[in-house]
Amino acid sequence: MLDWSQSELALRADLSVETIKRLESMPDTLAATRVSTLNSITVAFADAGVEFTNGDAPGVRLRKK
Repeated sequence: MLDWSQSELALRADLSVETIKRLESMPDTLAATRVSTLNSITVAFADAGVEFTNGDAPGVRLRKK
């Protein structure tokens, strides 16, 4: 959607590339992940225009300009 590399996400979320790699390699849920880490990623995506949706159509989309 954003065509970001792991390095780009790490930079924008102020996290290490190793943290992003670890999250991407987790086999199941992110339940064991720190809330602050997930918040950093969510804010980075939101700042780039990604909108998290709920309700009848859960998922993500790019915010309309």
